[in-house]
Amino acid sequence: MRMISEQLQRQYAITWRDLNASVIPYSEVVVGHIRSILLMLLSGASLLLLIACVNVGSLVLVRSESRRREIAVRGALGATTARLVRQFVTEGLLLAGLGSGAGIIVAAALMRLLAHLVPKGMASGMPFLNGVGLNAHTVAFAGATALLAALLLATTPVLRFSFQRVRDGLTDGDRGAASGLWRRLGANLVVVELAIAVVLLTGAGLFGRSLYRLLHVPLGFDANHLATVEVAAPDSVYKGKEQTAELYREIAQRIASLPGVESAGLTSRLPVGCNCPTDGIRIVGRPYHGEHNEVNERHVSASYLSTLKATLMRGRFFTEADDASHPGVAIINQALARKFFPGVDPIGQNIADDEGGLPSVWQIVGVIDDIREGPLDVDIAPTEYFPINQTDEPSFTLAARSSQDANALLPVLVRMLRQINPDLGVSNEVSLSEKIGTTQAAMLHRFSAWLVGGFATTALILGVVGVYGVIAYSVSQRTREIGVRMALGAQRSSVYRLVLRQAGWLTLAGLAIGLFCSLGTSILMRSLLFSVYAWDPVTLLCVAALLGLASIAASFLPARRAASTDPVEALRAE
Repeated sequence: MRMISEQLQRQYAITWRDLNASVIPYSEVVVGHIRSILLMLLSGASLLLLIACVNVGSLVLVRSESRRREIAVRGALGATTARLVRQFVTEGLLLAGLGSGAGIIVAAALMRLLAHLVPKGMASGMPFLNGVGLNAHTVAFAGATALLAALLLATTPVLRFSFQRVRDGLTDGDRGAASGLWRRLGANLVVVELAIAVVLLTGAGLFGRSLYRLLHVPLGFDANHLATVEVAAPDSVYKGKEQTAELYREIAQRIASLPGVESAGLTSRLPVGCNCPTDGIRIVGRPYHGEHNEVNERHVSASYLSTLKATLMRGRFFTEADDASHPGVAIINQALARKFFPGVDPIGQNIADDEGGLPSVWQIVGVIDDIREGPLDVDIAPTEYFPINQTDEPSFTLAARSSQDANALLPVLVRMLRQINPDLGVSNEVSLSEKIGTTQAAMLHRFSAWLVGGFATTALILGVVGVYGVIAYSVSQRTREIGVRMALGAQRSSVYRLVLRQAGWLTLAGLAIGLFCSLGTSILMRSLLFSVYAWDPVTLLCVAALLGLASIAASFLPARRAASTDPVEALRAE
């Protein structure tokens, strides 16, 4: 590829830059820049699956322990081990099949919803969305997951029971056996659930804060109340710079005169798009050795920058007099001034390029504050602005600032453009704030925050349910103990403390392990965050407070039930 690019450079006498080419796998083109996001979402889904399996496994374990006497009776009456295993496998397959079927239906609906949330114009630039939905691969993966879940549900009681020790099962009390197992294992499983919930909640919190920071990043202009329309002028009508410049003036003037329009301007490309197209420049009067100084290039009308409410730092904005009959002028942003004119006033300096073998020189007449021309999550690049009247751009974008809702102005703009010339191509009518909110960077962060937030919410619910199950089951197994305590004079408050203390220790253990794991996980995902520290203390504190309060709230009902125990009834039940 290097030889081909060098041959093309010699063939077409390209001297202003070095051409180069490279070959990359198609998979890199499709998912290369979002692979880390996809891996993060897969990890979140895996953690959610793990916490669900732990939750279901613990419930199955308790249920199987409560059936210990039943299984022992079956074995004593002649049921073989294979018969009992088939029973557990059948129950596991039924539960896993029903759960997986419901999950597939919900997943299909959610994928369809996500597909509708992506703007049609953006979907073409996001090839990784092609084919998203139910297909052979996703169904096969769901089937494999269901099979694993069925194996978990079936093997948990099978491995627990020893069918040879039927006599032990007949002599042991159901409650004593189950209570002993639960105290050894059940509480540990709940700690695992809470730890995983902390990890997912921390990830959701970090993504939520990252999305907020991304959508509130300084733009360098006021995006509110700006209506935009893309316009294409027919080459057959507007053949030269003079005719095209006259069209620019007519559009800007007639749109600005509309009721409710404060000002209007034209640009070759709207901000918050991409750092393209670019221009290779050199500074006139400085030594030049063929280096390529790449900057963004924009062509704008005289009123465009003031319509954006861009801040003029030095010099002046363009005027209608800056047309093809006058010397070339340019406005630069502060990023360009800092990079190429450090410690020097750029006003009056000249920049040039020789692209296409046609040298051009422009004098810098103004410096504006940085406008975010590229994506929201990319650093602001050096940018140069040229008067659109000194070019013959056939395609451009109209931006009009309204004193009211920008969306209400869009039909009016389209009608006025049709009146100016019915042959004008008009497309992509949208408010600038809406356009910014649906850029690829914003959509990716938003979808990631939504999905991880959904995972975290589900994990929180499962964790709280797990805590409730542990405490409720523990209370049911300790009914006699609580009855004896109350018969000996224990107050209701002491029973509350007894139950809530157990929930508190489980919650503290889960939080400690989860926060420790969250620090490591957050460091791994720091490349996906925008202006947020991986160990953000606010997020960690909020997660700890949320999970702690939810766990205590889930434990309150069992504690209240325990405190309301009638000692006489409790002792009589035993």
